[in-house]
Amino acid sequence: MDERRQRENEREDAWRAWMVAAQAGDSGAYEKLLLELLPRARRQVGARISDTAAREDIVQNALVSIHRARHTYRADRPFTPWFNTIVRNATIDWVRMRARQSSRELPLEPESMADRAGGSGPTEGDDALSPDLARALSTLPPAQRQAVEMIHLEGLSVSDAAARAGVTKGALKVRAHRGYQALRSLLRGKDR
Repeated sequence: MDERRQRENEREDAWRAWMVAAQAGDSGAYEKLLLELLPRARRQVGARISDTAAREDIVQNALVSIHRARHTYRADRPFTPWFNTIVRNATIDWVRMRARQSSRELPLEPESMADRAGGSGPTEGDDALSPDLARALSTLPPAQRQAVEMIHLEGLSVSDAAARAGVTKGALKVRAHRGYQALRSLLRGKDR
């Protein structure tokens, strides 16, 4: 246990020294510090957030926050609690932002899109889309259309659809989300 405590103290001293040097303009020390902090930030965020893309976004936001707040670090104080607070706050900010987004988003299923467009929606054995839905889908940018079609019309999982499109799952989710928003907007305009 003593050996572990000693390693933690050495790490704390190194981080503190690198941050002080970074505050004085030493870019090499700052780079060392960020490279050392990156895996720890990933572990901390990974313990709370399961979505891989979200974890990377949170870690990047934490590193940006460290960069912006580096002038606030006081060398007479321990570094690790300062760092942990920034990572924790970045995680909390993401959770709050996600909760706000979720409260504003509506689920969009192909059947509900067809209903909004005045069609009866696809039935079992009937793969045809309503004319309004087909027209709205055809106006989407190709990447968004592909994402919506693979996930909701072909029934592929996000992982399978991302592999087929040659993009990450996060990128495919973004494409699909933007496609859903555009479809929702187009079909709501049709109702008026």
